[in-house]
Amino acid sequence: MATRPATTATSTPSYIGPFITVAILFGIFGFLTSLNNVLVKKLEDVFQLEHGPAMLATAAWFLAYLIFSVPSAKVIEWVGYKRTMVLSLFVMAGGALLFLPAAQMVSFPMTLFAIFILATGVTGLQTSANPYVSILGPEHSAPARLTLAQAFNSIGSFLAPWVAGVFILSSAAAKPVSSSARAHMLQGPYIAITVSLGVLAFVVMLLHLPAITSATPAAGGEEAGRSIWSFSHTILGMIGIFFYVGIEISLAAITIQFCQSQGMTNVETASLMVSAFYFLMMVGRLLGSFVMVWIKAEKLLVVLGVAGIALLLTAMFTHGTVAIACLVFTGLANSVMYPNIFALGIAELGPLTSKGSGVITIGNVGGAVLPPLLGALADKVGIQYAFVIPIIGYLFVTYYGMSGYKPTRRAAA
Repeated sequence: MATRPATTATSTPSYIGPFITVAILFGIFGFLTSLNNVLVKKLEDVFQLEHGPAMLATAAWFLAYLIFSVPSAKVIEWVGYKRTMVLSLFVMAGGALLFLPAAQMVSFPMTLFAIFILATGVTGLQTSANPYVSILGPEHSAPARLTLAQAFNSIGSFLAPWVAGVFILSSAAAKPVSSSARAHMLQGPYIAITVSLGVLAFVVMLLHLPAITSATPAAGGEEAGRSIWSFSHTILGMIGIFFYVGIEISLAAITIQFCQSQGMTNVETASLMVSAFYFLMMVGRLLGSFVMVWIKAEKLLVVLGVAGIALLLTAMFTHGTVAIACLVFTGLANSVMYPNIFALGIAELGPLTSKGSGVITIGNVGGAVLPPLLGALADKVGIQYAFVIPIIGYLFVTYYGMSGYKPTRRAAA
């Protein structure tokens, strides 16, 4: 990396406090993303939707990444990483607040708009937080550091289905028979989310986070004259994130329905399977942050990509507990894919790191594309055979770990 926290020659900086602060932010957007996935089931009930149309909730969420990832990188250039994080938290609070009129109107389009605005803030937060953690320390340990931060993301993702199961999807929450009454069940949780995000924004505003300063461009300055779009490992990293996020969101969003199709009729129990999915992701990331001291990020991508393919093939051709277990254990296969792809994708970009982060973050739009495709295919041929879509994604992640991650050098004139 060519940008690091500004330090003096006589002191060794402590990154523990700033890392913990940003790691908490990872937990916040992990919680909200996972909550949105579980919300798909609630929207099916409230608006009487099939799998495909209900997946528009994930499409609205990840469409924000397509539109605002590159602008978010520009905002970082203008105001810095910390101010971008604070601004993003306020936008997120505004999006959460929009759930109140959406529930009052019992409007699916308004609900999608609220989801989109909330996700716009998450886009800015993620675009700033990912490279900040990568830069906050030595370059050689960036993948392990980002993996550890992503473990906090998984903690939030793990908690969200449980919260949803208690306050949104529970038998008590499902009791009202009218669509209006069911929609109004969303107001309480999102009021709490709005207040929490607003408070957190003010807290981060008052905290001291090391400033990121530009340094000498790496590799003799060759990056300075190149377009970010000329770095193949970055573009392929964006595609890798596209497939990975599409995989994670598709599988998490369809887990409850898949469990019910395999005989697990209680929706609260099925929602716990989503928590188990994210719990295994959390465990994998905590272990990965230590294992990656000895195993290179790209090799781990290959191993986990193959594991994901094997698990989904088994889930396709078995039934009941075995099929459910295989789907849940894809959480372990997914665990370190995102941080490893991201860290490899911004490697050796020097002063273009923030732009590279914006480009790679565009790949999150996979969460808008793959889940509706999987939902539509599931409506046609069943959920099990629709797993062919995430299997294709795992194949690309495996390829990226084998050769796509390698940084390219501009040919000599």
